[in-house]
Amino acid sequence: MTTDVVAQTLHFHPCEDKRSRPERAHVDQRVWTVEEVQALLNLPFHELMFQAQTVHRAHWDPELVELATLLSVKTGGCPEDCGYCPQSVHFDTGVEAGKLMGVDAVRDAAQQAKQAGATRFCMGAAWRAPKDRDIEAVAELIKAVKDTGLEACCTLGMLADGHAETLRDAGLDYYNHNLDSAPDFYGDIISTRDYQDRLDTLVRVRNAGVSVCCGGIVGMGESRLQRAGLIAELANLAPYPESVPINHLVKVAGTPLADQPDLDPLEFVRTIAVARITMPKARVRLSAGRQGLGEAVQAMCFLAGANSIFYGDKLLTTPNPEGNADLALLAKLGLKTGQPVPRD
Repeated sequence: MTTDVVAQTLHFHPCEDKRSRPERAHVDQRVWTVEEVQALLNLPFHELMFQAQTVHRAHWDPELVELATLLSVKTGGCPEDCGYCPQSVHFDTGVEAGKLMGVDAVRDAAQQAKQAGATRFCMGAAWRAPKDRDIEAVAELIKAVKDTGLEACCTLGMLADGHAETLRDAGLDYYNHNLDSAPDFYGDIISTRDYQDRLDTLVRVRNAGVSVCCGGIVGMGESRLQRAGLIAELANLAPYPESVPINHLVKVAGTPLADQPDLDPLEFVRTIAVARITMPKARVRLSAGRQGLGEAVQAMCFLAGANSIFYGDKLLTTPNPEGNADLALLAKLGLKTGQPVPRD
């Protein structure tokens, strides 16, 4: 594959996959095969970076990076068995279950995040699927966040009918629900829900008119072909997500993946670059695991088209680079913070 992939006209090809998906929002979105995505991942590194940077500059201000803050508003006690997660009741990780945070505490945290430069405030709750009363309580938290002037995002697990509409009416801007992995690797990581459950929640979010934040985790033992499968699934959502968080596995003692061998850092950069090429108008976010990447690898990720980071000292229950360190790195790279908007 050569640089011609960037210049190819995008055409809609009906997807043969019969699983539930939202209606396609526009007809010029390309559908990617897993083989095409793998071919991108297999490109010589300099060629892949050139293509990713070309796409990024065509659609975004290359100097602008979004700062988003993530807060665990309900920690631990999750009945799921996701092999990477320290909040699962199935694993002994030292994380204790807590109750949902109150409105005043969340408002204070959002205000602090705003003062530190964040423009989006994300709230995570360790539920498999929230009940109606949980959704009503989170709606009050969303209203408090919106009162600060920040964008509001939630990740609460699987949503039932009507839940997305309630969150939307409270002012929710984004709902995060990651696919985590390619379909053929998913069962190796999680057994308490299936892939269709995730897609069904994304359908409900789209149909409610809430923007989608959806990505995955790399470094869980998947092959490069399976990383291609994850990116293809994301890029072929209809439409693809507005925000795409790419997480680098954080290995937590007590979880099944605690002893997983490290992923080659350049493989992570390749994943970021291919996400940018296949989802040109999405915000591609460096999410969990940045602390172990170092400045040089993060710099290459920005060069590859990442234009959003999770900002703050902690992501749910795992550590994240300190805010001042992030700002110092961005300044060193000549990058600015703000709310990136894709060019038409």
